[in-house]
Amino acid sequence: MNIKPAPYPQTKKGNVTDTYFDTTVPDPYRWLEDDRADDTKAWVQEQNKVTQAYLGQIPFRETIRKRLETLWNYAKYSAPFKEGAYTYFYKNDGLQAQAVLYRQTEGGEPEVFLDPNKFSKDGTTSLAGISFSKDGSLAGYQLSGGGSDWTNAVVINAQNKQVIGDTLKDVKFSGIAWRGNEGFYYSTYDKPKEGSQLSGMTDQHKLYWHKLGTPQAQDKLIFGGAETPRRYISAYLTEDERFLVITAANSTTGNELYIQDLSKPGSAIVNVVNNMDNVHYVVDNVGSKLYIHTNLYAPTYRLVTVDAADPQSGKWKNLIAKGANVLEVSTAGGKLFAHYLKDATTLIQQYNMDGKLEHAVTLPGVGTASGFSAKKEDKDIYYTFTSYVYPSTIFKYNVQTGKSDVYKKSGVQFSPELYESKQVFYKSKDGTKVPMIITYKKGVVLNGKNPTLLYAYGGFGVNLTPSFSTSNIVLLEQGGIYAVPNLRGGGEYGETWHKAGTKMRKQNVFDDFIAAAEYLVAHKYTSKEYLAVAGGSNGGLLVGATITQRPELCQVAFPAVGVMDMLRYNKFTAGAGWAYDYGTAEESEAMFKYLYQYSPYHALKPASYPATMVTTADHDDRVVPAHSFKFAARLQEMQKGPAPTLIRIETNAGHGAGRSTAQIIGQETDKWAFMFVNMGMEVK
Repeated sequence: MNIKPAPYPQTKKGNVTDTYFDTTVPDPYRWLEDDRADDTKAWVQEQNKVTQAYLGQIPFRETIRKRLETLWNYAKYSAPFKEGAYTYFYKNDGLQAQAVLYRQTEGGEPEVFLDPNKFSKDGTTSLAGISFSKDGSLAGYQLSGGGSDWTNAVVINAQNKQVIGDTLKDVKFSGIAWRGNEGFYYSTYDKPKEGSQLSGMTDQHKLYWHKLGTPQAQDKLIFGGAETPRRYISAYLTEDERFLVITAANSTTGNELYIQDLSKPGSAIVNVVNNMDNVHYVVDNVGSKLYIHTNLYAPTYRLVTVDAADPQSGKWKNLIAKGANVLEVSTAGGKLFAHYLKDATTLIQQYNMDGKLEHAVTLPGVGTASGFSAKKEDKDIYYTFTSYVYPSTIFKYNVQTGKSDVYKKSGVQFSPELYESKQVFYKSKDGTKVPMIITYKKGVVLNGKNPTLLYAYGGFGVNLTPSFSTSNIVLLEQGGIYAVPNLRGGGEYGETWHKAGTKMRKQNVFDDFIAAAEYLVAHKYTSKEYLAVAGGSNGGLLVGATITQRPELCQVAFPAVGVMDMLRYNKFTAGAGWAYDYGTAEESEAMFKYLYQYSPYHALKPASYPATMVTTADHDDRVVPAHSFKFAARLQEMQKGPAPTLIRIETNAGHGAGRSTAQIIGQETDKWAFMFVNMGMEVK
């Protein structure tokens, strides 16, 4: 089936240049960075027309959409959590735009507490977080419009659901940390005064105290600003509300740590760690004893204790020492839960507060367990288990006995026994061993003709662990293969693995991804003609770099909300905070040359590129859409082969969070339709 796109819009070229260390770099599509300009808006409309006209010609597009709607149409629940006299949980009846927050008393009937579907007519205003006061009588929740990172915070009386006081405006990258019922701490930036609200830099985070019943203008600055400028500041209270914990950072890795003893009026904010070389947070406390999770002298992390009266790192004592596997820690039922990551899959152990091992939690299989986080007095807690072939299932866990029981099964139409998921290890270009999990229907013949989606991320210490995807059922039902490698740059093997994919080692990430593709082809899971590569955000950069370096590697590419201009990413929103992973063009001539060489926007040259559908959203204020706009415009210019080069721009949507069910199904429909048609496949 040979569908040709309509002629691409004529994209004008400017003559803007920048000079870095005596190298002049042209940027002909700089004008697309102005998301407010009429010519940018017109370009977006014209590109969307071409994309939708192309997708509209695919005869099985509606077949895929209907199948996805059928698959999605089942009740979905979150694990329950207790606040005051109520147990709360989220539920989506099936195709509702947003999940609804319900609550019920012991033995009572569930009632709607918050319905985000009533926040906006089109379901694109979402609930971006909610936090309850310790006694459960008050709640603060955040609203995101169109997926924006900027939110508004609303405070309500949780008993009668009545709004209290004014709505707080323009909150960003923040939780709501209650202190009693007096008020709460939150973080935000000053709104950009110049340029776009969407792309303007947000560089100095500030922590405020909001006292209930007072206007936001009177909120007290607690930390940040001119005295202590930091790019990211977050705050939370220990469960007993004795300590305010503040973390401060200038990049997405590493943080300073501060505490304030709220039991002593007028006590100062005390610095615990005064550098950003490592990651630390306070997990819990027992009286003045602090429990700190850290990777100081422990690339795979450890749990230490120290007295709050003298909390410097020289006084820290190991409670759970570092080991071969990456450690995270949560608390529930007065216990510590150690979450270990072994080759990107979960192992859980329960300890008492003195560090004595009590139970190894028996999980239903090899996959990902999340949860084990609840209040000290809770005896029964909840966790969710999932894998690529195990739909998300909620389990109830008894802290005393260590016994798990199924609490709520998934209602998705899927038969796990018909599918298999296996982990392989392959060698990257430099000989490094990299794990990859490959999922497919049992009985699939390895003849090189199976449609395969290779998905990865590889950055910021992020772990890609097994999780079930309703959308992927469409691929698996067509005899397809889903493959996820755990590239360097991620955190699956700790900080050493992360650093091996940063700055002037970033090429390792691309090499790991390319080697994964070559492994799949060599072992006849697929071939170039049936291989698609995909990734989002930093993973969008991964896909962009891969197809510019190896345009012949695959048939289809999906770079989503990607970081594509590596010379200017730090000029927008909080992009400067990504420098730990990427480096910047300004920091040295060597770093500039390294970035310039692989920057997807700049690395494009005349070539035959795979069928590519760039995806972004007009409200993305994390990775601004200009990255995708500029890359797509240049890719259309440089494409010398017959494959389509499209950009799909979601309107009234952001970086990914808060999308409505209809938006998700729409994008997944178009992804599979574009992939299958460009592999010459039919879907019935």
